[in-house]
Amino acid sequence: MSIISALILYSIGVWSEKLAGVLKPWHLGFFWLGFIADTTGTTMMGEIAGQFQFNIHGITGILAIMLMFVHAIWASVVLWKKDERAAHHFHKFSVFVWTIWLIPFITGFILEMG
Repeated sequence: MSIISALILYSIGVWSEKLAGVLKPWHLGFFWLGFIADTTGTTMMGEIAGQFQFNIHGITGILAIMLMFVHAIWASVVLWKKDERAAHHFHKFSVFVWTIWLIPFITGFILEMG
């Protein structure tokens, strides 16, 4: 359930930011909540699996969590510095990270069904 929550929370943050055309503090809240939900879900699934799976799902999953963390930190810095130019262009990075995040999300469901 945490992974579904991550999808919802992170998607709200990313796509509302893109539609708004500028990074706002409440978007940042959704980035962090999505990251926390994803990290929680990934940790729980890791405990169930028992070991890291060195496959497309595992590798992109680690990459996605790292990118989500960098994304949330960078958004925090942009807002803290009140960098208006960066705030208006931030959505490009947000959509990129969200797209990368979808790879382990989708492969996780495919592997689970197989």
